[in-house]
Amino acid sequence: MSQDAGIYARESALLDRYVQVAVAQGRVISVSFPTEPEPDARPEHALLDRIVAYLGGEPDGFDDVQVALTLPTDRRAVLETVQTVPYGTTATADQVAQMTPGYDPEEDDTGVREALAANPAPLFVPTHRVRDAAGSEPAGVAKRLRAVEGS
Repeated sequence: MSQDAGIYARESALLDRYVQVAVAQGRVISVSFPTEPEPDARPEHALLDRIVAYLGGEPDGFDDVQVALTLPTDRRAVLETVQTVPYGTTATADQVAQMTPGYDPEEDDTGVREALAANPAPLFVPTHRVRDAAGSEPAGVAKRLRAVEGS
């Protein structure tokens, strides 16, 4: 990934909005799906090229993308678990809780859902693959991302 820090955005007809990525020190710090990009967002970045290809149907799990997860440890653990859900598959919030070290699915359902909703980098931390809980991406975006992946 490019080491260029900044905000990058490109419009997606499939999502009917922009995909906006913020990068610092070679790591993704945020991903959002605004209807209008930040005024200083630039349209050219290798990650945006990959996202466009992905949205066009080219499989990409984005496993090599480094994401800066600056969240409390328990939320970070949940999001790190979500990163292990493979391209083209889905999981439930209960399954994510079961797979996350230190989480008890019967007691921590709320914690898992809060972590998913606080995801700073949807797509690269694929909360859209958790089919019964909302991530931080708009619901319509999550549905379209699952459709792209055939799940």
